[in-house]
This record gives sequence, structure tokens and C-alpha cells, in this order.
Amino acid sequence: MRAAPTCPRCFGPLSEPNIWSSAWRCTVHGEVLPHRSHRPGPAAVELIRGSAVPAWVPWPLPAGWLVTGFAEAGDRAAVVAVSGPSLSFGPADVLIISEEPGVGLGSAYAGLPGPDPGDVVTGVPLTKIEVNGHSIPLWVVTDGVPGDRAVYVGEAAGCWLWTVAWPGEAGNLIALMQLALADLRDLEWDVPFGAFSPRLTGEGAAGTG
Repeated sequence: MRAAPTCPRCFGPLSEPNIWSSAWRCTVHGEVLPHRSHRPGPAAVELIRGSAVPAWVPWPLPAGWLVTGFAEAGDRAAVVAVSGPSLSFGPADVLIISEEPGVGLGSAYAGLPGPDPGDVVTGVPLTKIEVNGHSIPLWVVTDGVPGDRAVYVGEAAGCWLWTVAWPGEAGNLIALMQLALADLRDLEWDVPFGAFSPRLTGEGAAGTG
């Protein structure tokens, strides 16, 4: 049975569109785009390829890493989950979120009130990441972030680019592994799949609002 969509800002339940309104509604955040997560597989890849925003995936994937699912908020946010061994902290999960301003899905996964990262991108970036052949600065987000994860944010292709990693110590891999991101919508070959990541559902999210 397919899970019901949730709010992209708090992962709470939504009221469906009805004869009075065509919008999905959250009791806390009002009209929102429905957030849905998808198990990894060819059907989900085809769905995410229809997104209006990039679907960033580390490519090539680091050794031992697998794509472990996808999520979206309408056609304005796309999420790719990857899981694998970190450098020294055991298994790790990373969500890579691309979203238009105002959606709030990246903030929700980060455990922040959102919807956008705000002043964090005005300081000095901690690292850079290669995105479609371009070097993109990433800022580390610490204020208000739960201690179980590490959060970085930047801008790419006119959208916010978030990376959220669990456990928090494994976030060092974002800076140290020199990840290169490619848009899944442009890849012409298959990606390797692993077991579905429950991080995509918002499980364990805290501090959202």
C-alpha cells in the first residue's frame, strides 16, 4: 500500500484536495506541495527524471555506496538517498536535496524550522563540491541542527542544494571525499540500488516547523 503524502516542512499529515480547494494542506503550514518518498528502482528513477529541478547523485558513486531511494515535493524538490561506508564511522546515510526556494524540504530533513537556509550562506564556505563540472561552495549549518546529523547547503542550477548526512561525524565525508554530483535526469546508465533508506520519510526528524 502506497504511503500517504506528508508535509514537506514537518512530515505531518495532509488534507487532500477537495471541491473547495485543489491544494494539499498541512494544519501547521497551510497549503504545501505533497512530500512523497519512493523505494529505489527503475520506476522511481523514471519518476524522478520528470522533476523540474535537478536530482543530484554522487557520480561515480564512491566504492561500496548504493542509491537507497528518492523523494520529492511536487515537481519543485527532488531528493536522492545514498548509503555506504564512511571513512571511519561505519555505515552512513546521505540525502542530497535540490529544491526551489520556499519549499522547506531541505530544512525539514536538516531538523531546522526553515523553509530556507537564510543567513548561513553569507559567511565563509567550508568546502566545495563539483556539480555538473562546476565548483560549488558549501556552507556548514550548525545552529539548531540535531547532533545526530551533519548539514551542508549551497546553491546550484538556481536551486538550494542541501546535503544531510547521518551520523553527524560521517558528514566529514562530504568535505573529504571530494564528491562530484551529476544530475540523474541526464545519466544514460543504471545506478546501483540498495535497501530503502527510512531517512527519506522524515523518520527521526526534529526541530521542524
